[in-house]
Amino acid sequence: MAVYLAVDIGASSGRHILGWVEGGNLRLEEIYRFENALVRKNGRLCWDMETLTEEVLHGLERCRELSKIPDSIGIDTWAVDFVLLDETGSLLGDAVAYRDSRNQGMDRFVEEMIPFSELYAKTGIQKQEFNTIYQLMAVKRQEPELINSAERFLMIPEYLTYRLTGKMENEYTNATTTGLVNAKTNDWDWDLLDRLGYPRKLFHPLRMPGYAVGDLTPQVEKRVGFNCSVLFPATHDTGSAFLAVPAKEGGVYLSSGTWSLLGTELAEPITTEESRKHNFTNEGGYEYRFRYLKNIMGLWMLQSLRREAGPEMTFAKLQQEALGSAEFPSRVDVNDKRFLAPANMEEALRSFCRDTGQAVPRTLGESASCVYFSLAQSYAHGIRELSDLTGATYTAVNIVGGGSQDGYLNQLTANASGLPVYAGPTEGTALGNLMVQMLAHGEFPDLSAARKAERQSFAIQEYFPENRA
Repeated sequence: MAVYLAVDIGASSGRHILGWVEGGNLRLEEIYRFENALVRKNGRLCWDMETLTEEVLHGLERCRELSKIPDSIGIDTWAVDFVLLDETGSLLGDAVAYRDSRNQGMDRFVEEMIPFSELYAKTGIQKQEFNTIYQLMAVKRQEPELINSAERFLMIPEYLTYRLTGKMENEYTNATTTGLVNAKTNDWDWDLLDRLGYPRKLFHPLRMPGYAVGDLTPQVEKRVGFNCSVLFPATHDTGSAFLAVPAKEGGVYLSSGTWSLLGTELAEPITTEESRKHNFTNEGGYEYRFRYLKNIMGLWMLQSLRREAGPEMTFAKLQQEALGSAEFPSRVDVNDKRFLAPANMEEALRSFCRDTGQAVPRTLGESASCVYFSLAQSYAHGIRELSDLTGATYTAVNIVGGGSQDGYLNQLTANASGLPVYAGPTEGTALGNLMVQMLAHGEFPDLSAARKAERQSFAIQEYFPENRA
């Protein structure tokens, strides 16, 4: 029986999950989990790439300890962040995170060269100040020696794959989040790169999910005690998560984690001016499907409140605090810049409420309640926008990812949208990662068959709208 390993790394934690097919059903076993957090280096918020690499290797060592050797491995992470490498394959500079302030104002410099309306028509990617296209402008302006001496550009999962295989490759689904891939050609937009002065030599052919990057290097094989192939899944975690949505017909997709990604799958991108004004994005998916969606701040706000409250505060306790303050009336725009990386999330919430003339939260429960209801409202608004832009009528909300476990938020989403919510599976991203590997190995004839097997393999929680919003 073939076994596959998904290494699924989010902005706050990572996990190694084994998957296999048994009696036509998908089976999962989490074998390793680790924390991931931003670190401050040289005055900037960064990812600790050496620690992340070590954690990936620890999980592979755990496979050996359990005598469960995978036939292949796939790594997915969050989007937009990257590293630059020199001619020896060594890192140039730090892996600066998208939440760092270096990106502020970089959109202005990009748009002096190419207006955003033209940029959107080319790439179909929504404007966010931390998009890779703006991060590269920050490097070009602030550390030009790095971009001038770099030989390769790799996004985070590509770099971790390189550390396992010694092979440098770029993967399509994550590349589309950079704002540098043409939505019509499904390739790097070379004209755009030239106009921005980003060296062509950094960007190599885009590989599709299922591409075999290579085997483990001899050094990695010696350390972990086995060899196997490493494949590209949809290396953008949302790309993997959307693959694993066991969708009800006519349902909206919602990948719920640190970020919430709300949208649908389309055969062709929508790059109209109306779509741009609503800030929807067209991210590339498996088999050149498009994930037409909107990024919403997501559980980051609740994660921050929990962290600030101290080690004794669990998500269950935070939810109870919110329930106790359910009548608190204030609502916030969850995508306001002040919530991206505040020194204190509660104070950021108070600031927004003061500035908008609303009641200011005085307790943790009121702050949490404000976030819960604001998220649900944002989801409902996004669904209405999505319906207007696609011309489709949506009849359900399909939630996957860690946030699908939050029953309170699921119920509030059903209430706010007026639609039934189907929540699960929890490990949607890892499942999508594994499904690509299984398809590459011939476990299923096509994605439709893999999704059918998934639907019959995992329990889905149902939430129906109540009379109150």
